[in-house]
Amino acid sequence: MRLLLTEDDTMIGEGLKHALNHAGYTTDWVSSVHEAETALQTMNYNMLLLDLGLPGQAGNVLLERLRRKGSALPVIILTARDDLQDRIGGLNAGADDYLVKPFASEELIARIRAVARRQNGHASNDIRHGQLRIDPIRHQAWLNEKQINLTAREFSLLHELLLTPGAVISKERLEDHLYGWGEEVGSNTIEVHICNLRKKLGNRMIRTVRGVGYHIGEA
Repeated sequence: MRLLLTEDDTMIGEGLKHALNHAGYTTDWVSSVHEAETALQTMNYNMLLLDLGLPGQAGNVLLERLRRKGSALPVIILTARDDLQDRIGGLNAGADDYLVKPFASEELIARIRAVARRQNGHASNDIRHGQLRIDPIRHQAWLNEKQINLTAREFSLLHELLLTPGAVISKERLEDHLYGWGEEVGSNTIEVHICNLRKKLGNRMIRTVRGVGYHIGEA
């Protein structure tokens, strides 16, 4: 999953970005509404983590614009505003969750997973596809109930494909989800990860659509 974090406090932003990356999320960090809008226009994100007290324009302005445009992007508000009316106002404006500072990074990660489950229609953390099962929390995978050893990148790529089984995902979009700003991506990086996954899962699990991208085969 690729996340966009908006936070103007440098210490908090650096801490959250580190914790989210460690949890397996590709995270881009901006500090203003303008920067967030630019990022959203140029990149595909799975979720927005939105601070309300941003300089220049408040975060709720960005949330309202997104919802007016019909965007269904999941949004978790991160704010020091703990008043009941602020929480109600944020949720009514279209936020999917509301987390009051200070909070533990572990709670934020748990809430990200909960919102993602609802967004993708999953009742539990585990994602199943035929005899394949993955646990996004522990970053573990099983095939025919036998655990498979995957690298962090391999797991993230497989997770992305399993979120929309059958849908063809382009190489460029997979790169966007696996690598954040400033990370160098080789021209055949995705192909290498796909090749390694096929060795571990079998050649029929991940299909190539020439000139388009990749998708998970039938269960």
